[in-house]
Amino acid sequence: MSEQTAPGPPVPPPPRRRLWPWVLLLIAVVLALGAGAVSAVLAREVSAERARTVHIRYEVTGAARDVTLTYSTWKGEELSTGRLTLRSLPWTGELDTKGFMSGGSFVVSLGKSGGEVACSVTVDDGTHRTARASGAFATATCSGF
Repeated sequence: MSEQTAPGPPVPPPPRRRLWPWVLLLIAVVLALGAGAVSAVLAREVSAERARTVHIRYEVTGAARDVTLTYSTWKGEELSTGRLTLRSLPWTGELDTKGFMSGGSFVVSLGKSGGEVACSVTVDDGTHRTARASGAFATATCSGF
């Protein structure tokens, strides 16, 4: 005769491991690695731009008196503004700088005696901006270089 045991309560299967926390963790790790790679590339680009020397040429032509120029200047990583008052035209100014960043502006303002002016900004990377103005208190703005 064989020995038989009385059937006991059924043994439940082992609990099933949830997969979704691992999927979320994997997605978070991939996103963190991607963000790190993007920031490394951006840091390298900013560093290269900071070390590059750029030549900027400002120019004003026309027939006007009492002309005020306001223009961007860079000293290292600092953006500042220069201002000149002219009694005659043409005028040219040149600037070599490091740490150049886009977003410069060159504003030519006419006084109450009016006249005609044209401004031009050329950056050695080929960026070229021009504008014209005429009349009393008119303004020509070359920006975004």
